Amino acid sequence: MDEPLSSTPDYTMGFSEEFLESLRRYTAETSAAHLLPCLRPGLRLLDFGCGPGTITVGLAKAVDPGELHGVDMEESQIELARSVCAAYGQENAQFHVGDITDLPFEDGYFDVAHCHNVLMHVPDTQAVLTEVKRVLKPGGILSCREMICESSFTHPDFGVLRNAWNMFEDLLEADDGHPQMGKDLKNHILKAGFANTQVSASFDMYSWPKNVAFIHALAQQWFLSPEITEAAIKYGASTRELCDQISVAYDKWKDHPGAVCGVAYGEAIAGKE
Repeated sequence: MDEPLSSTPDYTMGFSEEFLESLRRYTAETSAAHLLPCLRPGLRLLDFGCGPGTITVGLAKAVDPGELHGVDMEESQIELARSVCAAYGQENAQFHVGDITDLPFEDGYFDVAHCHNVLMHVPDTQAVLTEVKRVLKPGGILSCREMICESSFTHPDFGVLRNAWNMFEDLLEADDGHPQMGKDLKNHILKAGFANTQVSASFDMYSWPKNVAFIHALAQQWFLSPEITEAAIKYGASTRELCDQISVAYDKWKDHPGAVCGVAYGEAIAGKE
C-alpha cells in the first residue's frame, strides 16, 4: 500500500544563503501584483508559507490597520519575517510556526489568503487548499502564484542549460513536489471548491549584469553544490558529467552579452462561495 502524502515537503534542496537571497528578492510589488488591486485597509490576510517575509511586509502594508498572519513550517524563516516587518514598522503583522494543513485559526477568520511558490513544494495540494478554504470567510479571496518550470529558461542555452531545469524538476518530483503547478492552479483550485477563478501568468526576468551575476552565483553555489548534485545523482536526475557540463555552461552564460534568465509563473485568484 502506498504511503500517504505528507503535509510538509522534505526540502532536499535546503536553505543555503544563496537560496535565501533568492527568496529575499521577492516583494509584494513584483510577486503579488495580481493580488494588490484586491486589497484595502482593514482586511484580515493570511500569508501561508510566508518564508522570510519580503512579500508579507508589502501585503501587511496594503491591509494596514487590518491583521496579517504569516505561517511557515520553518522557524528560521519566521524569525526572518518578524525581523523584516519590524524593520519596516509593520506592527499589524504576526507570525506563527506551523503546518499549513492544520492552521491555528477559527473557521471563516480571513478575508484573503495568499501564497507564493508554496503549492509546488507541498505533496498534498488538496489538503492545503481545503484547510485554507476553511479559514476563509464566505466571499473571501484565495491568491496563488506558482512556478511553471518547463516554461522557464536560461539563454543562451549552449545546448546544456535546459538540463539544469530538468534536473530541478526531477528533484522536486522526487520530493513529491509539483514543478508545473503554475499551469495547473485552476484545476486544483476548482477541485477544492473555489469559484470565479481568474488566471494570469508572468515572468521574473534577470538580464541586468547584477542579476545575471546573482543567477550565476545561485546556480554555482546552491544548485550545483555537493549536497544537491549528490541528491540529483542519487535520484537519477543527473550524472557527475552532466553537472560538470552545466557548471561550465553557466560560466560561459555569465559572460555572454545576451545572457538572460526567465522564470515563468502561473497566477490565480479565486473566491470562496
